Amino acid sequence: MAPRPKDDRGRPRTAARVAAVQALFQAEQGQTSPETVIDEFVRHRLGELPGSGGFEDGRVPDANVPLFAQIVRTATKRQEEIDALLIGALPPEWPLDRLDPVLRAVMRAGAAELLMPGGPPARVVINEYLDVSHGFFDGDEPGMANGVLDRLGRQLRPADFPAAAT
Repeated sequence: MAPRPKDDRGRPRTAARVAAVQALFQAEQGQTSPETVIDEFVRHRLGELPGSGGFEDGRVPDANVPLFAQIVRTATKRQEEIDALLIGALPPEWPLDRLDPVLRAVMRAGAAELLMPGGPPARVVINEYLDVSHGFFDGDEPGMANGVLDRLGRQLRPADFPAAAT
């Protein structure tokens, strides 16, 4: 499960988010602990191999490792809370377990980052995960991720969404 190649050099925070989505997917599919997945990614998947061009073989070059680890840890430690928030933000005809597992990982990572104190503004987080989801999907999934994360952003960080002037 590697995203379509996209040059995110110079965007270490975006690369961290891509890696976090991949790690959350891997942890869920393999029933692996988050610490094991974080360790595997740091040792084998983050950074560039000499002579490679970047995202080959699931590698994520230039990732901000502390942000990557924080997103994965927050998403897994608070998964029950995050899943409840996602269920509340999803349309009723789209239960969480019906979602593509990669889309579920995108939404969990985005929700985790919205829950983390001191991070970037909610709109930045939402836009970043919209970009990340476009790396994995060509269909309607990025729009769904955007809509769900926008609802969560407004719920979790209402100060980031000032009321429109009337």
